[in-house]
Amino acid sequence: MGNITTQLKRFLSNKNTVTLLLIIVGAIIMYAFYNWRVKTAVSTTYICASTQEISPRTTITEEMTTTKKVLTSQVEENVIADCSQVVGKMSSYATQIAQNSPFYKSYVMEAKDMPDSAFADIPDGNTIYNLAVDFNSTYGNSVFPGDFIDLYLRTNNDATGQLVYGRFIESIKVLGVKDSSGKNVFETTAENRQPAQLLFSVPEDLYLLLKKSEFLGLQIVIVPRNNNYTEKQGETYVSSDYLKQLVLSQTANIPDEVVDIKTKTGTNEGKDTTKKNNTDTQKESTNSK
Repeated sequence: MGNITTQLKRFLSNKNTVTLLLIIVGAIIMYAFYNWRVKTAVSTTYICASTQEISPRTTITEEMTTTKKVLTSQVEENVIADCSQVVGKMSSYATQIAQNSPFYKSYVMEAKDMPDSAFADIPDGNTIYNLAVDFNSTYGNSVFPGDFIDLYLRTNNDATGQLVYGRFIESIKVLGVKDSSGKNVFETTAENRQPAQLLFSVPEDLYLLLKKSEFLGLQIVIVPRNNNYTEKQGETYVSSDYLKQLVLSQTANIPDEVVDIKTKTGTNEGKDTTKKNNTDTQKESTNSK
Protein backbone atom coordinates (compact mmCIF):
# COMPACT_ATOMS: atom_id res chain seq x y z
CA MET A 1 0.00 0.00 0.00
CA GLY A 2 2.81 2.34 0.92
CA ASN A 3 4.62 1.63 -2.35
CA ILE A 4 1.51 2.50 -4.34
CA THR A 5 1.11 5.78 -2.47
CA THR A 6 4.74 6.65 -3.00
CA GLN A 7 4.56 5.90 -6.72
CA LEU A 8 1.37 7.97 -7.05
CA LYS A 9 3.00 10.94 -5.37
CA ARG A 10 6.00 10.65 -7.68
CA PHE A 11 3.67 10.40 -10.67
CA LEU A 12 1.72 13.52 -9.70
CA SER A 13 4.85 15.45 -8.85
CA ASN A 14 5.90 15.19 -12.46
CA LYS A 15 4.76 18.42 -14.10
CA ASN A 16 4.58 16.92 -17.56
CA THR A 17 2.34 14.15 -16.33
CA VAL A 18 -0.02 16.56 -14.55
CA THR A 19 -0.22 18.78 -17.61
CA LEU A 20 -1.06 15.81 -19.80
CA LEU A 21 -3.79 14.71 -17.40
CA LEU A 22 -5.32 18.22 -17.33
CA ILE A 23 -5.31 18.33 -21.11
CA ILE A 24 -7.07 14.95 -21.34
CA VAL A 25 -9.69 15.89 -18.71
CA GLY A 26 -10.27 19.27 -20.37
CA ALA A 27 -10.68 17.61 -23.76
CA ILE A 28 -13.23 15.17 -22.35
CA ILE A 29 -15.23 18.00 -20.76
CA MET A 30 -15.14 20.08 -23.94
CA TYR A 31 -16.25 17.11 -26.02
CA ALA A 32 -19.13 16.35 -23.68
CA PHE A 33 -20.25 19.98 -23.65
CA TYR A 34 -19.98 20.28 -27.44
CA ASN A 35 -21.90 17.06 -27.93
CA TRP A 36 -24.66 18.33 -25.61
CA ARG A 37 -24.88 21.64 -27.47
CA VAL A 38 -25.11 19.92 -30.83
CA LYS A 39 -27.89 17.61 -29.65
CA THR A 40 -29.76 20.55 -28.17
CA ALA A 41 -29.37 22.61 -31.33
CA VAL A 42 -30.67 19.93 -33.68
CA SER A 43 -33.38 18.45 -31.47
CA THR A 44 -36.90 19.17 -32.75
CA THR A 45 -40.42 19.39 -31.43
CA TYR A 46 -43.91 20.15 -32.76
CA ILE A 47 -45.97 23.28 -32.26
CA CYS A 48 -49.38 24.47 -33.46
CA ALA A 49 -49.32 27.00 -36.32
CA SER A 50 -51.89 28.77 -38.49
CA THR A 51 -52.59 27.68 -42.06
CA GLN A 52 -54.03 31.07 -43.04
CA GLU A 53 -54.33 34.66 -41.92
CA ILE A 54 -56.83 34.93 -39.07
CA SER A 55 -58.64 38.17 -38.30
CA PRO A 56 -59.39 39.34 -34.75
CA ARG A 57 -62.51 37.86 -33.10
CA THR A 58 -62.56 34.82 -35.40
CA THR A 59 -63.57 31.37 -34.21
CA ILE A 60 -60.60 29.08 -34.93
CA THR A 61 -61.49 25.88 -36.78
CA GLU A 62 -59.42 22.74 -37.33
CA GLU A 63 -58.74 23.76 -40.94
CA MET A 64 -57.00 26.91 -39.69
CA THR A 65 -54.41 24.95 -37.69
CA THR A 66 -51.57 22.53 -38.40
CA THR A 67 -48.66 20.99 -36.51
CA LYS A 68 -45.28 22.36 -37.44
CA LYS A 69 -41.86 20.81 -36.77
CA VAL A 70 -39.36 23.32 -35.37
CA LEU A 71 -36.07 23.35 -33.48
CA THR A 72 -36.55 23.03 -29.75
CA SER A 73 -34.22 25.96 -29.19
CA GLN A 74 -36.56 28.24 -31.16
CA VAL A 75 -39.69 27.49 -29.14
CA GLU A 76 -40.70 30.31 -26.83
CA GLU A 77 -42.27 29.68 -23.46
CA ASN A 78 -45.80 30.85 -24.35
CA VAL A 79 -46.11 28.97 -27.66
CA ILE A 80 -48.99 26.46 -27.84
CA ALA A 81 -47.87 22.97 -28.89
CA ASP A 82 -51.19 21.11 -28.94
CA CYS A 83 -53.71 22.30 -31.55
CA SER A 84 -56.58 20.94 -29.46
CA GLN A 85 -55.94 23.86 -27.11
CA VAL A 86 -56.63 26.26 -30.01
CA VAL A 87 -59.53 24.79 -32.02
CA GLY A 88 -62.89 26.15 -30.90
CA LYS A 89 -61.45 29.24 -29.28
CA MET A 90 -61.39 32.75 -30.76
CA SER A 91 -58.52 34.87 -31.95
CA SER A 92 -57.91 37.81 -29.65
CA TYR A 93 -59.75 41.05 -30.38
CA ALA A 94 -56.39 42.84 -30.60
CA THR A 95 -54.46 40.32 -32.72
CA GLN A 96 -54.18 39.65 -36.44
CA ILE A 97 -52.61 36.18 -36.74
CA ALA A 98 -50.38 35.84 -39.81
CA GLN A 99 -50.26 32.72 -41.98
CA ASN A 100 -47.73 30.11 -40.72
CA SER A 101 -47.45 31.95 -37.42
CA PRO A 102 -47.20 29.89 -34.22
CA PHE A 103 -50.17 30.19 -31.88
CA TYR A 104 -49.21 32.01 -28.69
CA LYS A 105 -51.30 31.87 -25.53
CA SER A 106 -52.01 35.59 -25.87
CA TYR A 107 -53.40 35.02 -29.38
CA VAL A 108 -56.47 33.00 -28.34
CA MET A 109 -59.36 33.50 -25.93
CA GLU A 110 -62.50 31.75 -24.84
CA ALA A 111 -65.61 33.28 -26.46
CA LYS A 112 -67.09 34.05 -23.03
CA ASP A 113 -63.98 36.07 -22.11
CA MET A 114 -64.01 38.14 -25.29
CA PRO A 115 -64.68 41.79 -24.42
CA ASP A 116 -67.00 43.87 -26.58
CA SER A 117 -64.68 46.43 -28.16
CA ALA A 118 -67.64 48.70 -28.92
CA PHE A 119 -67.93 49.47 -25.21
CA ALA A 120 -64.21 49.70 -24.50
CA ASP A 121 -63.52 53.41 -25.08
CA ILE A 122 -66.80 55.25 -24.53
CA PRO A 123 -66.06 58.85 -23.41
CA ASP A 124 -67.34 59.95 -20.02
CA GLY A 125 -70.88 61.30 -20.27
CA ASN A 126 -71.64 59.52 -23.52
CA THR A 127 -74.36 56.94 -24.06
CA ILE A 128 -74.64 54.02 -26.46
CA TYR A 129 -77.37 54.40 -29.05
CA ASN A 130 -78.35 51.42 -31.20
CA LEU A 131 -80.06 51.97 -34.53
CA ALA A 132 -82.08 49.17 -36.12
CA VAL A 133 -80.81 48.32 -39.62
CA ASP A 134 -80.87 45.50 -42.14
CA PHE A 135 -78.90 44.25 -45.13
CA ASN A 136 -80.40 46.84 -47.49
CA SER A 137 -80.17 49.88 -45.21
CA THR A 138 -76.47 49.13 -44.64
CA TYR A 139 -75.92 49.15 -48.40
CA GLY A 140 -75.35 45.41 -48.67
CA ASN A 141 -73.58 45.08 -45.31
CA SER A 142 -71.02 47.72 -46.32
CA VAL A 143 -70.95 49.76 -43.11
CA PHE A 144 -68.07 48.76 -40.81
CA PRO A 145 -67.01 49.56 -37.25
CA GLY A 146 -64.85 52.67 -37.30
CA ASP A 147 -66.63 54.24 -40.29
CA PHE A 148 -67.86 57.83 -39.98
CA ILE A 149 -71.28 58.25 -41.56
CA ASP A 150 -74.20 60.73 -41.64
CA LEU A 151 -77.73 60.20 -40.38
CA TYR A 152 -80.66 61.58 -42.38
CA LEU A 153 -84.23 62.05 -41.16
CA ARG A 154 -87.37 61.25 -43.14
CA THR A 155 -90.95 62.13 -42.19
CA ASN A 156 -94.07 63.90 -43.45
CA ASN A 157 -95.07 67.42 -42.44
CA ASP A 158 -98.42 67.12 -40.66
CA ALA A 159 -99.47 70.62 -41.71
CA THR A 160 -98.75 70.41 -45.44
CA GLY A 161 -98.42 66.67 -46.03
CA GLN A 162 -95.13 67.30 -47.80
CA LEU A 163 -92.20 64.93 -47.49
CA VAL A 164 -89.47 66.10 -45.13
CA TYR A 165 -86.04 64.58 -45.75
CA GLY A 166 -82.59 65.94 -44.98
CA ARG A 167 -79.28 65.49 -43.23
CA PHE A 168 -79.90 65.31 -39.49
CA ILE A 169 -76.60 64.37 -37.78
CA GLU A 170 -73.19 64.70 -39.37
CA SER A 171 -69.99 62.69 -38.90
CA ILE A 172 -71.06 60.04 -36.41
CA LYS A 173 -68.74 57.10 -35.75
CA VAL A 174 -69.96 53.51 -36.00
CA LEU A 175 -68.75 51.64 -32.91
CA GLY A 176 -70.13 48.23 -33.82
CA VAL A 177 -72.31 46.26 -36.20
CA LYS A 178 -74.39 43.54 -34.47
CA ASP A 179 -76.64 40.80 -35.73
CA SER A 180 -80.02 39.89 -34.24
CA SER A 181 -78.29 37.75 -31.58
CA GLY A 182 -76.02 40.57 -30.45
CA LYS A 183 -72.93 39.08 -32.11
CA ASN A 184 -70.44 41.24 -33.98
CA VAL A 185 -71.14 40.79 -37.68
CA PHE A 186 -67.54 41.07 -38.81
CA GLU A 187 -65.76 39.12 -36.06
CA THR A 188 -65.77 35.89 -38.07
CA THR A 189 -65.99 34.70 -41.66
CA ALA A 190 -67.13 31.22 -40.64
CA GLU A 191 -70.75 32.43 -40.27
CA ASN A 192 -72.89 34.54 -42.60
CA ARG A 193 -74.14 37.10 -40.09
CA GLN A 194 -76.63 39.76 -41.16
CA PRO A 195 -76.61 43.28 -39.66
CA ALA A 196 -79.48 44.12 -37.31
CA GLN A 197 -78.21 47.17 -35.44
CA LEU A 198 -75.48 49.81 -35.53
CA LEU A 199 -73.96 51.10 -32.30
CA PHE A 200 -72.95 54.73 -31.74
CA SER A 201 -71.49 56.59 -28.77
CA VAL A 202 -73.20 59.98 -28.39
CA PRO A 203 -73.61 62.72 -25.75
CA GLU A 204 -76.76 62.59 -23.63
CA ASP A 205 -78.57 65.40 -25.48
CA LEU A 206 -77.93 63.75 -28.84
CA TYR A 207 -79.05 60.39 -27.46
CA LEU A 208 -82.35 61.93 -26.31
CA LEU A 209 -82.83 63.59 -29.69
CA LEU A 210 -82.33 60.29 -31.52
CA LYS A 211 -84.59 58.34 -29.17
CA LYS A 212 -87.34 60.98 -29.44
CA SER A 213 -87.11 60.77 -33.23
CA GLU A 214 -87.38 57.00 -32.99
CA PHE A 215 -90.38 57.04 -30.61
CA LEU A 216 -92.16 59.56 -32.83
CA GLY A 217 -91.92 57.07 -35.68
CA LEU A 218 -89.54 59.20 -37.73
CA GLN A 219 -87.25 57.25 -40.04
CA ILE A 220 -83.50 57.60 -39.40
CA VAL A 221 -81.56 56.76 -42.55
CA ILE A 222 -77.83 55.99 -42.59
CA VAL A 223 -75.73 57.47 -45.39
CA PRO A 224 -72.13 56.19 -45.72
CA ARG A 225 -69.35 58.42 -46.97
CA ASN A 226 -65.92 57.71 -48.49
CA ASN A 227 -62.63 56.85 -46.76
CA ASN A 228 -61.50 60.48 -46.67
CA TYR A 229 -64.60 61.35 -44.65
CA THR A 230 -63.69 58.67 -42.10
CA GLU A 231 -60.03 59.71 -41.99
CA LYS A 232 -60.95 63.32 -41.16
CA GLN A 233 -62.98 62.14 -38.12
CA GLY A 234 -64.94 65.36 -37.90
CA GLU A 235 -66.92 66.44 -34.86
CA THR A 236 -70.36 64.89 -34.44
CA TYR A 237 -73.13 67.49 -34.46
CA VAL A 238 -76.75 68.17 -35.48
CA SER A 239 -76.52 69.67 -38.95
CA SER A 240 -80.15 70.78 -39.31
CA ASP A 241 -81.78 72.99 -36.70
CA TYR A 242 -85.06 72.72 -38.63
CA LEU A 243 -85.16 68.94 -38.17
CA LYS A 244 -84.08 69.27 -34.56
CA GLN A 245 -86.92 71.70 -33.80
CA LEU A 246 -89.33 69.46 -35.69
CA VAL A 247 -88.54 66.68 -33.24
CA LEU A 248 -88.44 68.81 -30.09
CA SER A 249 -91.72 70.58 -30.91
CA GLN A 250 -93.51 67.23 -30.71
CA THR A 251 -92.05 66.15 -27.38
CA ALA A 252 -92.35 67.32 -23.80
CA ASN A 253 -89.37 68.72 -21.96
CA ILE A 254 -88.26 67.07 -18.71
CA PRO A 255 -85.93 69.39 -16.77
CA ASP A 256 -82.89 67.91 -15.07
CA GLU A 257 -83.57 67.36 -11.38
CA VAL A 258 -81.63 66.10 -8.39
CA VAL A 259 -83.88 64.32 -5.90
CA ASP A 260 -83.13 64.84 -2.20
CA ILE A 261 -83.38 61.39 -0.63
CA LYS A 262 -84.44 62.77 2.75
CA THR A 263 -87.21 65.13 1.58
CA LYS A 264 -87.94 63.33 -1.71
CA THR A 265 -88.14 66.69 -3.45
CA GLY A 266 -86.39 67.70 -6.62
CA THR A 267 -84.36 70.76 -7.57
CA ASN A 268 -83.46 71.88 -11.06
CA GLU A 269 -79.79 71.56 -11.86
CA GLY A 270 -77.69 71.51 -14.97
CA LYS A 271 -78.12 73.11 -18.36
CA ASP A 272 -81.53 72.61 -19.96
CA THR A 273 -80.93 72.93 -23.70
CA THR A 274 -84.20 71.37 -24.84
CA LYS A 275 -86.40 73.87 -22.98
CA LYS A 276 -84.83 76.81 -24.77
CA ASN A 277 -85.35 75.11 -28.12
CA ASN A 278 -89.04 74.47 -27.38
CA THR A 279 -89.57 78.07 -26.21
CA ASP A 280 -87.94 79.43 -29.36
CA THR A 281 -90.13 77.18 -31.48
CA GLN A 282 -93.29 78.40 -29.73
CA LYS A 283 -92.26 82.05 -30.24
CA GLU A 284 -91.63 81.45 -33.94
CA SER A 285 -95.06 79.77 -34.24
CA THR A 286 -96.79 82.74 -32.51
CA ASN A 287 -95.00 85.33 -34.68
CA SER A 288 -95.93 83.47 -37.86
CA LYS A 289 -99.61 83.70 -36.84
